[in-house]
Amino acid sequence: MKVLREIAEIEKKGRLDRLYKRSDELSEPGKGEVQVKIRAIGLNFADIFAIYGLYSATPKGKFTPGLEFSGEVIAIGEDVTGFQVGQRIMGATRFGAYATHINQGQEYLFPIPDEWSYEEGAAFPVQALTAYYALFPLGNCNQDSVVLIHSAAGGVGLLANQFAKRVGATTIGSVGSESKVSILKENQFDEYIVRDKHFKEKMIQILKERKLNLVLECVGGKIFNDSYNLMSPMGRLVTYGSANFTPSGNSLNVLKTIYTYLNRPKIDPLKMVSDNKSVMGFNLIWLWDQVSILKAMMIDIMQHKPSPQHIGMVVGWDDLIKALKEFRSGKTTGKVVVSL
Repeated sequence: MKVLREIAEIEKKGRLDRLYKRSDELSEPGKGEVQVKIRAIGLNFADIFAIYGLYSATPKGKFTPGLEFSGEVIAIGEDVTGFQVGQRIMGATRFGAYATHINQGQEYLFPIPDEWSYEEGAAFPVQALTAYYALFPLGNCNQDSVVLIHSAAGGVGLLANQFAKRVGATTIGSVGSESKVSILKENQFDEYIVRDKHFKEKMIQILKERKLNLVLECVGGKIFNDSYNLMSPMGRLVTYGSANFTPSGNSLNVLKTIYTYLNRPKIDPLKMVSDNKSVMGFNLIWLWDQVSILKAMMIDIMQHKPSPQHIGMVVGWDDLIKALKEFRSGKTTGKVVVSL
């Protein structure tokens, strides 16, 4: 039986206000698929970049944004195992989460812990996998690691701190304003720093004689360069974003974007060899087809009974664009969630 649903779609990329809602019919779930009535949607910076046309993984033509959601199972397709109608789940999707209903492959869905809300479920999968993949498969984080986590008051940053401290690593959180320091203290970062023109000098004082082994980098620009230079030999910088490309207005400033692109950080491979440092970049969506890897990471994450994500802002479905604008501003902390 088909389901009438509402989706948020964008036909021409470049402006937030081009996102519009329309109704369509969702087909019955196919083989291996689960049909979900969405109860909450987690916002990600990839959503913003996709809407503005700055995200290389974005589908061509019109598309529905959204990478993660939570909800209730309302139907199951052939060969689905481990899920049943009425079950609460959280999941990831390669776009399409800005909707009231969705069909998704069972391999990308996970039960929500009983004590978590739908909002906490929608806030977790994408950023948990991002933090985990950066820290462990790429970053080799362990009890001896000193880890600098940029945008530490955001969703990935807070989960990265939680996961790193689970193995005994020392965490240093960086934020863009003093107003966000309190959340770092609440989440028990070992050290914190407000990024400004004296960032490098302040980091040297914080580190003292300690070696900086790992950087989780998502800011870009001078902060990227300073972070690389601060690392000790055998250090690893893992980059998974570049917030300095985030548009500040409703429409894309093409000249500013081109300028930022031309002045992006550049690392000489020969210098990396002589410095004995590594730079690794990833985009979680390119792991989409590596189902066994994604599933194994999520199983390991959940086996350690993580604390739910910090929710900084919850809005209704009717305020989706408002939420995206607030999220884009960089003033939010934790996760911004749309509740349906």
